[in-house]
Amino acid sequence: MISFSPDTGIWLLTTPRTSYALRIDETGAPCHLAWGPRLTLAEAEGLLVPAGPAGDSFEGRPAVGEELPVDGGTRFGPPSLQVRHADGSRAFEWEPVGHRVDEPAPGSAELVLEFRDRLHPLYVALHYRVREDTDVIERRTVLRNAGEQRVELLRADSAAWTLPVLPDYRLSHVTGQWSAESRLRRDALPYGETVLTSRRGITSHHANPWVMLDAGDADEDHGRVWSAALAWSGTWRVTVQRTPDGRAGWTGGAGHEGVSLPLAPGEEHVTPVFAGLCTDGGFGAASRAWHAYTLAHVLPRGREIAPVLYNSWEATGFDVDEASQKALAERAAALGVELYVVDDGWFGARRSDRAGLGDWTPAPERFPDGLGPLSDAVHGLGMRFGIWVEPEMVNPDSDLYRAHPDWVLHVPGRARSELRNQLVLNFARDDVADWAYRWLTALVADHAVDFLKWDMNRAFSEAGWPGAAPDGDRLWSAYVTNLYGVLDRLRADHPGLRIETCSGGGGRVDLGILARTDQAWASDNTDAVDRLVIQHGFGQVYPARTMSAWVTDVPNQLTGRTVPLRFRFHSAMAGLLGIGGDLAHWSQEELAEGATLVAEYKKVRHLVQHGALYRLSEPLGEDRPTVVQYVAEDAAELLVLAWQRGPRHGTPRLPVRLPALTPGARYRDTRTGAVHHAAVLAGYGLHLDLPRGDWSSTAVHLVRTD
Repeated sequence: MISFSPDTGIWLLTTPRTSYALRIDETGAPCHLAWGPRLTLAEAEGLLVPAGPAGDSFEGRPAVGEELPVDGGTRFGPPSLQVRHADGSRAFEWEPVGHRVDEPAPGSAELVLEFRDRLHPLYVALHYRVREDTDVIERRTVLRNAGEQRVELLRADSAAWTLPVLPDYRLSHVTGQWSAESRLRRDALPYGETVLTSRRGITSHHANPWVMLDAGDADEDHGRVWSAALAWSGTWRVTVQRTPDGRAGWTGGAGHEGVSLPLAPGEEHVTPVFAGLCTDGGFGAASRAWHAYTLAHVLPRGREIAPVLYNSWEATGFDVDEASQKALAERAAALGVELYVVDDGWFGARRSDRAGLGDWTPAPERFPDGLGPLSDAVHGLGMRFGIWVEPEMVNPDSDLYRAHPDWVLHVPGRARSELRNQLVLNFARDDVADWAYRWLTALVADHAVDFLKWDMNRAFSEAGWPGAAPDGDRLWSAYVTNLYGVLDRLRADHPGLRIETCSGGGGRVDLGILARTDQAWASDNTDAVDRLVIQHGFGQVYPARTMSAWVTDVPNQLTGRTVPLRFRFHSAMAGLLGIGGDLAHWSQEELAEGATLVAEYKKVRHLVQHGALYRLSEPLGEDRPTVVQYVAEDAAELLVLAWQRGPRHGTPRLPVRLPALTPGARYRDTRTGAVHHAAVLAGYGLHLDLPRGDWSSTAVHLVRTD
């Protein structure tokens, strides 16, 4: 997977379908050569071209093309590495000092290129990891201060990625806001620098740390796509550049502008992974490759089947007590639910969002014997027991805040801005992180908790750390590192524990948090129609196995929209099915229909959670249904989900062509018994049996018969 030409100094990384080539040039700098279709080492050597004339004195080194562009010399593009030394000088000059090839695990290989600054004892190691079962290349950078004086890292990106010269460039990414996350955008890449970022302390609802670029000619099924995703759950920045000479690339990593990271003598800083991927086959192939990588190499237990979940929030709000929760649990169990989750309101003085956060003991008047009787009742009904927590937050009206007002992010003498009536606990402090770990591990152990819904309901403000100067900016990275540490310790203590990442919906979804959790709450917006758009953007990189989706009541609490129960179920069945409605008010007909649909989901959820996703149409077209397909790895069965607003009269109902079937095979519809030839389904299409009227939907499960 990793080869080297000593004559030319070219390193070649080989994945199942792609190659990545680089070399150290005459100045000692690591330079990019190629990223695309597979090459042999001899073919990669053919990419070398003789050095041309010096060029115009105003241009300097190419703005894209270095493996990690640095600040200094004749470089004028966005640097990945900016350093301020103890003497106040800036810049970095590459001096190679070694390399090695490691085998971190069977089926993988890692190239490490080692450098130091020519003037100062700052060492930089570029890491490249490839695996035999994926085209994803993982990159990170390790910096070590070997001197006796402090160094400031003004910018320390994980990696920079360079594209081949293309006739045009298009950028794909997502934007959004609370309750409207993951809105997919595909726009022509402008000349200059396009910055995607979060300054909020979390991944954010407003952007997500992944990008895709193509030549402007790719679609869902055709074309070459280059992409990258950052495994980091705090502030981040990705800068995409298009230069006047027709080149493009991007650099990205943790942290936002204006924040520096101190590197003390002898200290080492390891950046998060910034993984890259080149695929042929359009955006669909790129998504499927990211999904497979995440299931195999990111999620702690990516091959598990996730249970059907019930959450009490929309039924009870803050009005939580033992009797009502037991009654809801009985109804949930009758529906076929496998995991019952008690949401906010079970602890301390929590009667609204104004008080109680931080006091994580069961409210005695609501749970006089603690949570044990409820946990026992839920387990007795054959379900797992889950609970909502928000460990990173505190209400000023809480015993915790009155005892430790210094534990929150704040700047002495300045206002402590409240959002949602709460403040952010400074997880960068080891004592705060240790406090959170202690009560969480006790909560899980004492009440036989199987599942945590870990929420985080506000962005950072007044992000100060009194007493930490001159290392105050370390807060931004130490916070995330300690958060990861708490999650890692919890999972080590309780191997059976499963965790959902949530931040007011989809505010903290990335490869870093998914390496420590099992699923993600994609949005607080549970409207089944809006969710189709949100889920479309979410699924560009993240697999359905990570995407929690609920069936809730109508009119929807957020949008006021009313759609049929069947439509709501089919929308949520596109991910990890959950139910969040008030079951005490469901009619017998609704309960019976819900139980039927839960049972139907259980028969096909292995396809949704582990099958290959094919998006067969854009979401919510005016006249065409929205259609997705999930196919088993061996193509032995598949699921088609379709939703439609309601076509105008006279609009033709076109068949849907189904890809990725076994040639020559026949497939049986498990509901109707009809048998279809693969050649007909692929070449001529399947006519969807969508009911008449507004907001119709269907699920078609096909099983290979021979």
